[in-house]
Amino acid sequence: MTGRVSEATIRRQVRFYECDAAGIVHFSWFFRYMEEAEYALWQRAGARLTPTSEMAFPRVAATFDYRRPLRYEDEFEARIQVASIRSKTIKYSCALMLGGELVATGTMTVACVRKTPGAPMRAIPFPPEIIDRFTVPHT
Repeated sequence: MTGRVSEATIRRQVRFYECDAAGIVHFSWFFRYMEEAEYALWQRAGARLTPTSEMAFPRVAATFDYRRPLRYEDEFEARIQVASIRSKTIKYSCALMLGGELVATGTMTVACVRKTPGAPMRAIPFPPEIIDRFTVPHT
């Protein structure tokens, strides 16, 4: 890894099974697209998003605002950006674009939690070896 990462973009084509009978992407897929971009962000940072036996990264909030539909075979981009970093959470903003036109915007907040068998998950600070790989872009 070189430097700290603040954003990532994936390019993707809408698949048949992501659409309803009218050929329009079901709203729930937008959240999956955001997670695909998040995975690319973590890969770019040289970090792993997969949970371990002691730690996990559950989503604690997610939103999307839709401006226009995506349709079967549309080729679009999903750009995710670190919006804020706190000791126990990272918040992302996401924009889905089709041919330079904004399709939807979303946000997602991810927590770092400790998993202890027989006990509820508890929020903990992100380990420095993970959080130090990310930065909030200057605007």
